[in-house]
Formats: sequence, structure tokens, C-alpha cells
Amino acid sequence: MTEKNMDLGGVVVATTLAFREDAAAPAGLAVDYDKFGEHVDFLMSNGCRGVGPNGSLGEYSSLTDEERRKVIQVAVEAVDGRGIVIAGVHGVGSHQARKWAEISQEDGADGVLLLPPTLYRANEAEVIAHYQEVAKVGLPIMAYNNPFDTKVDLVPSLVAKLAEIPEVVAIKEFSGDVRRVYEIKELCDIDVIAGADDVLFELMVNGAVGWFAGYPNAFPKEAVELYNLCADGKWHEAKALYEQLVAVFRWDSRTEFVQAIKLSMDICGNSYGGPTRPPRGPLSAEQHAQVTADTERALAALAARQPVLA
Repeated sequence: MTEKNMDLGGVVVATTLAFREDAAAPAGLAVDYDKFGEHVDFLMSNGCRGVGPNGSLGEYSSLTDEERRKVIQVAVEAVDGRGIVIAGVHGVGSHQARKWAEISQEDGADGVLLLPPTLYRANEAEVIAHYQEVAKVGLPIMAYNNPFDTKVDLVPSLVAKLAEIPEVVAIKEFSGDVRRVYEIKELCDIDVIAGADDVLFELMVNGAVGWFAGYPNAFPKEAVELYNLCADGKWHEAKALYEQLVAVFRWDSRTEFVQAIKLSMDICGNSYGGPTRPPRGPLSAEQHAQVTADTERALAALAARQPVLA
């Protein structure tokens, strides 16, 4: 039986994936599993609750099946029991998503992140059937509402129907509509997880219990501090920290979010970002300059902070 109250409190990082140049690899870029494992260890060492490999930020759709599976294995090994691994199992159809859920279970993941059917604008009945099929695997499921990429909006009334599936324990909310937390909680008993970094504070104020995050790839220590301040109801302190980060966090909600976050990682210098595989190309000169400026401004503000007295 699925554990209904899986502890999702904390910062679960949707991990980026490191690549290295290799002419024989897809698009001339091979997955650098060593750097990926080091990055996961870096995140866990900075207090993150866990990691979410094979999400959009992990470029899952550009991976071969062999690469996609090994990413899960490396993540589980690198976390090494210090937290949770929530693997992305997104697929065009439920049979594909279920296969990835079964693989994730075999390889030690604690739960899965699941979009509605990708590449197809499913109706409500098809969305529910998709989640019901993946639920048969038995792992806890975090549903993922990303209406921008999937063209399917998991509105609160639909979330309530998904919550009737015992395995669906949480909803990653990426619509940007912070009002939805209240409506979802009025309709059903499900954990609402902040899914967009640039509305993290607002979603936490309204009752989100966790953060499935992108920019903490670059700022894990500060992200954990920000989450903990919110969770403890220290709203003034949380807002002051959030204001120093929100400009760079906005890149998490833009088309080039993967490239931007990887560039910020390289600027911060604590972990490797590097290139992206197609269809993602390099940032334009203007975008590169803006991400750099936003990241450096955040770093300067963080460096100037006064120590918080216990």
C-alpha cells in the first residue's frame, strides 16, 4: 500500500544534468555521470530534502533510454539515504510513463513526478486514466501542473479528482496562480508543492508545504534557509532574503530556464552547469548578459547580508 503521508517538507531540487563533449554521443554531448553525482552530493550536503532527476530541467526528453535510467541510479546512489529521490516519469502515453515508474521503483526512487500526457492535449478523463495507470506501480506520485508546456491545466477541481487516487500524494503547482493553493486545499487533502521559484514566497504564505525547485541548483544553501524561514513563519526575514533572489529566480519561469540555471551554476562556481542538448541552444548574448547580471547581483546581496543571530 502506498504511504499517503510522504514527507515532502523541504527543498527537493529538480536537478540539472551535466554533459561533456563526445563526438560519438547524441548531439556530441555525453552525460557526465561523475559530475552529476557530485552535484547531487553537493545539494544534499547543503541541506536539501532530496532531488528530482529526469525532469524538464534534467533534459529527460533529450536522453536515450539507457541514459535516462542511469541518471536515476546515479541520483539514488549519490543521495545515499540522506533524503528522497522523486524521479520524473513523464511520457506521451500512460504505458510509457508506467514503464518509467516501474524502472524508478526497481532502481530505488522514493516517488515519481508525473505530468499529464506529453505531446497530446488530453481531456479530463484521459488525464485521470493516465494517473490511474501509473498508480498501479505503487510508488507515491507527485502530479505536476505545467499548463505552459503540456497545454493541459490541472485546475483545482481536476486535482481533487486525482487526489482520490491513493498514490497521488502531492501536486507540483507551476501555473503561477498563487490563489490555487487555497482552492485545492478546500477541495481535497493533498500536499501542494511550490513549483515555480519566482512565486515561492507567495505560495508558502498561502499554505504550500514543500518546494520542488530549479534555482536551488545554484543557490542550495540560501534556498534551504529561505524555505526554513517560511516554514517557521518568519515571514519578514524570509521576504528580505527572497527579495535578494527573486530577480534571478524569474528565469525559472522563462523558456530558457535550463540554460539560465546552468549558467548561474557556473557563475556561482560551486557546481558544474555546462551546455545543454538540443532542442535547447545557447543563450543569446543579451540573455547571457542578463542572467549574468541577475546572478551577480544576487551573489553581491547575499555577501552583504548581516549574520542572523540565533
